[in-house]
Amino acid sequence: MTIGVKVDGVKSDETAITAQDTDSSIRAVAALEDQLRRGMYVFIRQARRPISRDEAAGAVGISRKLAAFHLDKLVEAGVLNARYESLSGIRKVGRAPKVYEPSKSDIRVNIPQRRHDILAGILLDAVASTDPTEPARSAAVRIAEEDGRTLGARERERTRPGRLSTERALGLTAQILADRGFEPIRDTPTRLRLHDCPFHPLTTKGSGLVCEINRAFCGGVLAGLAASTVEAALEPRAGSTCCVELRHAEPTRPASRMSR
Repeated sequence: MTIGVKVDGVKSDETAITAQDTDSSIRAVAALEDQLRRGMYVFIRQARRPISRDEAAGAVGISRKLAAFHLDKLVEAGVLNARYESLSGIRKVGRAPKVYEPSKSDIRVNIPQRRHDILAGILLDAVASTDPTEPARSAAVRIAEEDGRTLGARERERTRPGRLSTERALGLTAQILADRGFEPIRDTPTRLRLHDCPFHPLTTKGSGLVCEINRAFCGGVLAGLAASTVEAALEPRAGSTCCVELRHAEPTRPASRMSR
């Protein structure tokens, strides 16, 4: 099961699931476990307009006071937004009633993380950017590398690490990939395995393409970080683990020239 909250309108390459997001999603799910709260939440979502406490109470058959208690719990959990507004549009003496509407959070509950939004963003950008001379598969791999490069460059600009050793490069890369559901595991100082593929189970429909996209994305992160001593290689394994491994790149030696 993955636990995460995605906010509508955020581009996939800028979206990371943090510990704070996870805590928020747990609170949201816990708040909706109560049947009365779920009923009011569904009613408010379907109404497509701000709803008063009286309307919410009537929808589930409870008192206004009890409804107010549950509605405010949903606001605390980030599921609803609240404000004071006159529903009739006519200003009256005294404070306007409190009204509720759904927040803009898209609540997802999965463990381990599934980040199909990242894959969808890559594929949509590939379709939008390709031309008749570029195969769709090549475009998807290119966009994945560009997205990864953007993330790596952003992290390098933020941390300003200077020249990166292999171990430092893997540490920075691990954080970027962890925020996007790859569950990196540092099994040796110079190797990083990705325990989870955030695009699973879509890999069953196109494992070759998804693996290429994963490798290109990770390679792009390394390029953006200027991590020249690390490479992203395909090392397929069974199950939902990612097929990409990040490891120390042995320097290429120039071919020796035969003497005549």
